[in-house]
Amino acid sequence: MADPKTDMDPYEILKITQNPDGSLTRPVVFPSVPATPEVTTDSQLALSKDIQLNSTNNTFLRLFRPISPPTTVNGKLPTIINFHGGGFVFFSATSLPFHHSCSVVSAQSPALVISVEYRLAPEHRLPAAYDDAMEAVLWVRDQALKINGCDEWMTEFADFSKVYLMGSSSGGNITYNTGLSALDLDLNPIKIVGLIMNQPFFSGVERTDSELRSVNDPIVPLELNDQLWSLALPKVSNRDHRYCNPAQDRNESCIEKIKRLPKCLIRGYGGDPMVDRQLAFANMLEEYGVHVIKKFDDEGHHGVEVFNEQKAQVLYDEIKYFIGSFAEKM
Repeated sequence: MADPKTDMDPYEILKITQNPDGSLTRPVVFPSVPATPEVTTDSQLALSKDIQLNSTNNTFLRLFRPISPPTTVNGKLPTIINFHGGGFVFFSATSLPFHHSCSVVSAQSPALVISVEYRLAPEHRLPAAYDDAMEAVLWVRDQALKINGCDEWMTEFADFSKVYLMGSSSGGNITYNTGLSALDLDLNPIKIVGLIMNQPFFSGVERTDSELRSVNDPIVPLELNDQLWSLALPKVSNRDHRYCNPAQDRNESCIEKIKRLPKCLIRGYGGDPMVDRQLAFANMLEEYGVHVIKKFDDEGHHGVEVFNEQKAQVLYDEIKYFIGSFAEKM
């Protein structure tokens, strides 16, 4: 089916301009907030601090922990490595909505949350964000091995036997691709036991029904979606690249890796243009024997948790339940 025609200018929608060197000038959509290593207000949910990951790449980690010491039997907390959303092109671990959501997850789960400041496209096209994500995973492993300057929060609170990868939108995509890549590495003594993917960001050349229904979607219209992928993917790639369309990556070696993935929580909303792909993705994982918990809500749009506190709380509750129910079986 031919694409519906619109008069949208993706660059105008995104409010970005491309500079002569290929970099972007981006709008300030959400304010950046500093880490809060000490309690400064009565409403503060968690403590947080920044740790450099790679000085050459200007990447860092923002760690979150509950204000009160954990009440678990061994005093340790499940460890969540989080990847923020933004279509691989926008935002930061310091952006207000992502700082806030990590604070809530840390406080309510409770958990030690590590939010990754990864490199953005098109200045750093994929797989740069995946490389940064894996570097964060290896940093956690090094903390467990007590090398490369141990962090006191990790030493005191991190349960390295219960590590989760988590992300929304492009962060959900990073979670999947990092989870697959991690299967090739010796991560002992840490163990990745679950993947949490909220509205994972996927696409493809052939349009789905939900994409065609949402050509003028107010959050992610079709041309905006395409533009984000054109900025993020390796040059001379189309949307059936394996980074973008996991359904196209079904060679024998990839299938064998998929079969080894840990338990996955996959979430989506009926008003998201990507919902058909998210459902197909969840079904694909199930087809290969992955334990998948599917949570799809008919009401809601892409990124709805940023705008709707009730939807956000449902997400936090489902993360807490996913981690808690799994821990009981360990």
